[in-house]
Amino acid sequence: MKKHKNWQRWVTSAALALGLSTGAMAEDPMKVGFVYVGPVGDYGWSYEHDRARQQVEEHFGDKVKTTFVEKVPEGADAERVIRQMAQSGNDIIFTTSFGFMNPTEKVAKRFPKVTFEHATGYKRSKNMSTYALRTYEGRYLSGTAAGMMTKTNTIGYIASFPIPEVIRDINSVYMAAKAVNPDVKIKIMWVSTWYDPVKESEAANALIDQGVDVLIQHTDSPAPLMAAEKRGVKAVGQASDMSKFAPTAHMFSIRDDWAPHYIDVIEKVKAGTWAPQDFWGGFAEDMLSVASMNDNLPADVKKAVNDMQAKIKSGEFHPFTGPITDNQGKEVVPAGHTLTDTELAGVNWFVEGIDATIPK
Repeated sequence: MKKHKNWQRWVTSAALALGLSTGAMAEDPMKVGFVYVGPVGDYGWSYEHDRARQQVEEHFGDKVKTTFVEKVPEGADAERVIRQMAQSGNDIIFTTSFGFMNPTEKVAKRFPKVTFEHATGYKRSKNMSTYALRTYEGRYLSGTAAGMMTKTNTIGYIASFPIPEVIRDINSVYMAAKAVNPDVKIKIMWVSTWYDPVKESEAANALIDQGVDVLIQHTDSPAPLMAAEKRGVKAVGQASDMSKFAPTAHMFSIRDDWAPHYIDVIEKVKAGTWAPQDFWGGFAEDMLSVASMNDNLPADVKKAVNDMQAKIKSGEFHPFTGPITDNQGKEVVPAGHTLTDTELAGVNWFVEGIDATIPK
């Protein structure tokens, strides 16, 4: 025991001589885990989440240690993966897909000392927050360009699952396209997957066969853009800069940047100031951006996209300000009212003019 105390004194003296605190020497790195629904190489959603994870490591250095699990199915497997992450000592766990919501909530209850952050969901607790991107802002720019560029007056949307985020974004695309082209129509193809290049390519070609000449996707591979390039139509990249996959067809991409939120959460947990919240980030928070606008776009289209981005970023314009009527003739957003974040998270209707029903 005496030898142990002498050793402690020596370590403390050495630390002070070097200008270090003994607390800093003893501090273990904060462990942060990420759960991805797709592969990190999807060039879309999971790719950008993992790029943000790498930025976290660059920002914090050896003060943070990150791990991730990719290609996690939404359901029982997700709960198992999240539970294993909690059991392995992670201080913070980010679960990055809507279908991880219920599994995250279950595991959060069992591990009250772990901080959980769930992307795109709506369930929160004392140790579980939600966070989302205002992807509808980027979709509005996509719709503006699509409405101006279409020659057939028919644009196409490759949709993943009928959750509020996807429904909300389809509406945003169509309202923007309609605002610049009253004759525009939208065709929607549901593929029931976030990432499946074969299905995405088949959906893209099917839409093009139906007269679509501008494609917008809510799936994560560059397959739709590659199909657009082969078929001579236009398309918008999803989540990351997809310009290299379609040099001619690619109009621009709306890029997601999750790093500001991840860094902020980690700093708050380390400082003991974290509290559960429902966080939304968009153009104003520099978590969305327009990437690689194509030089082949007409000047008026470029200007319209840039001007609309500036209006949304400044708060001058919000896509979901009423009056808005759904495609059943019901007023869903009264004149002068802008949907709150809570209301945006519950959008389950298509706007007037969309000739489609939402799958159950």
